[in-house]
Amino acid sequence: MQKNRISVLTLLSLAAITPGITAASDNQYEKPVIVSATRTAQTTDSTLASVTVITRSDIERQQVRSMQDLFRGLPGINISNSGGAGKSTFVHMRGTESDHVLVMIDNIKVGSATSGTTAFENIPIDQIERVEIVRGPRSSLYGSEAIGGVIHIFTRKGDSKELKPSFNFGGGSYNTLEGSASLSRKMSQGWFNMTASGIGSRGFNACNGTDFAGCFTTEPDRDGYRNVAGSMRAGYTFQNGLEIEGNFMRSEGKTEFDGSFANKVNLMQQVFGGTARYAPADFWRINVIGGRSLEDSDNFLNTAFQSRFNTQRDTVTILNDFTVAKNQLLTIGADYQHDQVKSTEAYTLHTRTNWGVFGQHQATFAKHDIQLSLRHDDNQQFGGRVTGNAGWSYPFTDNVRLLANFGSAFKAPTFNELYFPGFSNAQLRPEDSRSYEFGLRGKDGWGNWSFSLYETHIDHLIAFDASTFIPVNVDQSRIRGFEGIVSAEIKGWLLNGNLTLLDPQNRSSGPNRGNILPRRAEQSFRINADRQFGPYRLGATLLVEGERYDDLANTRKLDSYVKFDLRTEYIINKNWRLQGRIENLFNERYETAAFFNQPGRNFIAMLRYQP
Repeated sequence: MQKNRISVLTLLSLAAITPGITAASDNQYEKPVIVSATRTAQTTDSTLASVTVITRSDIERQQVRSMQDLFRGLPGINISNSGGAGKSTFVHMRGTESDHVLVMIDNIKVGSATSGTTAFENIPIDQIERVEIVRGPRSSLYGSEAIGGVIHIFTRKGDSKELKPSFNFGGGSYNTLEGSASLSRKMSQGWFNMTASGIGSRGFNACNGTDFAGCFTTEPDRDGYRNVAGSMRAGYTFQNGLEIEGNFMRSEGKTEFDGSFANKVNLMQQVFGGTARYAPADFWRINVIGGRSLEDSDNFLNTAFQSRFNTQRDTVTILNDFTVAKNQLLTIGADYQHDQVKSTEAYTLHTRTNWGVFGQHQATFAKHDIQLSLRHDDNQQFGGRVTGNAGWSYPFTDNVRLLANFGSAFKAPTFNELYFPGFSNAQLRPEDSRSYEFGLRGKDGWGNWSFSLYETHIDHLIAFDASTFIPVNVDQSRIRGFEGIVSAEIKGWLLNGNLTLLDPQNRSSGPNRGNILPRRAEQSFRINADRQFGPYRLGATLLVEGERYDDLANTRKLDSYVKFDLRTEYIINKNWRLQGRIENLFNERYETAAFFNQPGRNFIAMLRYQP
């Protein structure tokens, strides 16, 4: 009964934002250029994929404080977090596993070769210029991991013709202090940006576990977090048209948590790479991208060293774009990836190489937009895999488009899933998926809207069984979902609302058949509202998430919750702003992973300078 009430509430809330709509400003709904959906530049209007773009102005207006904060409640996304800021954060996209999301930073593929996930909790939000989120399979362009979608993070970029310094500093609940400073400039042929940031917080008790449940220890203490990070990104265009760009980011974090094997971790993430773009002819453009990502973690129990996990990922990509005719673009590319693990644990294998070749054709015929892609991967451990995508779009009216997509994808098991001593399964098979999506997308003077229905079938799904503490292949899973998104302006209020309904079922023949896959909320609704009154800006975010389960057997239920945030901003002058935010105003107690606490009512105040 409670689930039905939440579904009705969220549907009514989404519908309620459509009456009384007035004309929106032109720049509010300007379509940004994205590159992640097709590996070629296109606007969000023209892409056939389901895409969400978060810009730097969105981050600052909504006073986003972390990657977890940024992702929570976005269309098709579920977050599970193990105890607040700096603690392990996992992203489930469209009901798939947390390691079914391919993550890139400035065109370089990142993530841990051992866990298969990216430590989002250690990526500082002050380093980010924008984030592109592509929902739906993209293995036909990127290879393994992109079953649920792609998250592409771009660090900050120089955009001012004069040397432009900026900084922010603030603090608040849990004895938190944070700040950042950046310096950027855009010249006639080049540009650069340098950013440094830091945060420190005493935190709160991460886990309510005991010696027999949850984190398997009783540690009713405060679990703090510290992070120091820096990034640099620069580019230059030569007279002959050659463009080069280099990027570097390093983040070092120290996190306390509750655990019986370890309760402190020193985590380092680093990514550096470069891109060269050149057009040998009017119809031909070449992109060469290469880089290395590192993730190192040292784990301690109090002060005693316990373990080390260092992973290195080297990638090289060559893309060739050919304009073969008017409104037709052919892309032919090749990828190389080499993963390496160094650890105090005894892994059976320590390296793995993957080669991939792919082709994509984008075309428009008599108003029909078509995208076809095909890829072959040769994995050193698991052999060959072929994946493909097909997309179609047609303008039903001048303002409404009909879309359909099909995609297949695969995911190779991680080193932890295969070889971690005592908690692994060397018999695991790669996961394979098939996804179907149908949608409508529209725009008008008042704003934009989109609706999508999708279904994904995953064979040999790898899921962690909390009762046995090992990963297992679930014979089959079927995920059905709905996403509705509306952006509008109503009487001066800028509104962005979305609703996700999810049915992620275990379809194996065992005792868990028909159960909900763990840590996926079946309903999620979020609405942001912002309005400016002279020098003041007010905003609020309402987030409603339905119940979920923490285990494959569906015996450990996590209750639904409602979270309400308020924010305000005072524009002192054109360069200075004072911001304040109250998160979880009604002090809702909730969990996204069993036994792990989430922040109660807390506040933050921030002073920003930006010329």
